[in-house]
Amino acid sequence: MSTTTPPVTLTLPTRPVLAGFHPDPTVCRVGDTYYLACSSFEYAPGVPLFRSRDLVTWELVGHALDRPSQLRLDGVAPSGGVYAPTLRHHDGRFWLVTTNVSDGPGHLVVTATDPAGPWSEPVHVRAATGIDPDLAWDEDGTCYLTWSDGGIVQAVLDPTTGELLGEPQKVWGGAGGKDVESPHLYRVDGTWYLLVAEGGTAAGHAAAVARGPSPSGPFESNPANPVLTARGTASVVQNTGHADLVQRPDGTWAAVFLGVRTAGYFPSWHVLGRETFATEIRWVDGWPQVGAPVEPSGPDTGATQTLGTDALPGDWVGAGVFPADVLRRSDDAWVLAARPDERTFVGRRQQHRSFVATAVLTADDPGAVGGLELRIDPTHAVTAEVTGGHVRAVARVGPLVQVLGEADLPTGAAVVVEARPSAAAWYSHERGPDEVVVAVDGAHGRVELGSLDGRYLSTEVAGGFTGRLVGLVASAGEVAVHAFTYTGAAGRAS
Repeated sequence: MSTTTPPVTLTLPTRPVLAGFHPDPTVCRVGDTYYLACSSFEYAPGVPLFRSRDLVTWELVGHALDRPSQLRLDGVAPSGGVYAPTLRHHDGRFWLVTTNVSDGPGHLVVTATDPAGPWSEPVHVRAATGIDPDLAWDEDGTCYLTWSDGGIVQAVLDPTTGELLGEPQKVWGGAGGKDVESPHLYRVDGTWYLLVAEGGTAAGHAAAVARGPSPSGPFESNPANPVLTARGTASVVQNTGHADLVQRPDGTWAAVFLGVRTAGYFPSWHVLGRETFATEIRWVDGWPQVGAPVEPSGPDTGATQTLGTDALPGDWVGAGVFPADVLRRSDDAWVLAARPDERTFVGRRQQHRSFVATAVLTADDPGAVGGLELRIDPTHAVTAEVTGGHVRAVARVGPLVQVLGEADLPTGAAVVVEARPSAAAWYSHERGPDEVVVAVDGAHGRVELGSLDGRYLSTEVAGGFTGRLVGLVASAGEVAVHAFTYTGAAGRAS
């Protein structure tokens, strides 16, 4: 570690390395490959896993909780389910610890030799309540479980059985901010560092660090805390925190962390959820310090995704349900079945600020209702809702449900849900983060049925910890989906 490098002005990245709803990132490295996991909340499969050679370009390789025996979803509510994980590599295996707050109390530990799976059945740590667990091993092989529960709490753990081998002890209360959480422990040049988030995962979010002689401290707070925050700045990325450090193959260090990109006039709104960003880390006087941004370079070229005929794309998830339990492939379509008394949703994350999604679908059985939907949760959504040969544009904002427009749906016509830049004047309180439009594409071109200010599908309005997803919904009976395409726009997507 260097003690001669002068401090630098904090410069945060403006572009995420994982766009859209990918919060609470955790990272480790094996050889020259990095592996990253994120929280997934009520969506299944849970805990997406990615790999990269440069910390910038990430490939989805699977999910740590990819089957019902690992992930209980009974009665899961929006922003329930799986909270922040920690991913580590130790003794030839990958270890992941997380919390399913809808199946508690306690934490879950799963292991794999390859992040692509298979991952083990979970070991339950029932005696440790709270959230945001971390695993770290001392040189003698002792495993420490550290988590958030009214401060940062720690106990020695047998990770193979889930048994705590001692009474939990509070080891640090943070650097003065509220909601001290997301602890991560690192041993660097013989010193132990404890990195936490505090200030709440909103405008006050920050990362703080302490150091001590052992995994249990006693910990000395960095006098320069917080080491990472955007609060009170004009940074494009805000609400920054929940960081995790990783050493690169050349011996230098980097960090991944979450943040949001707001849009619209005051007070502004974020709709994509908490995203993953990255930065270099320098060591100054024995403390980690944010360095240069790590982010994509060059123009964003956008992206297109279609549904195939053999398998769903790997990034498709279900809200409170595994997609395979409600979606099946028939001869010429994917068939989505509604669950009793529930609107069943499967889809993908919105990862671009502007996008167009289209679907050709039919709901011909008596009483069948379904369609194409953009949502942040079931009660904050815009749907192109199809019944028989008819389509309605339906907006849901909390308890309010409004039909924005409706029309006949010709055979073979596609329904459309689009997020486009707001048309309101720049200096106007009517300028939201975007405009959500529902339309029909038929033989005579596109006909718009209605639109909604995108602020009503934002975290600031809906609450919670997730972001927007776009996909398929069934409210009653079965809906046949003959085609689906998502096209994220270039340019403004970054």
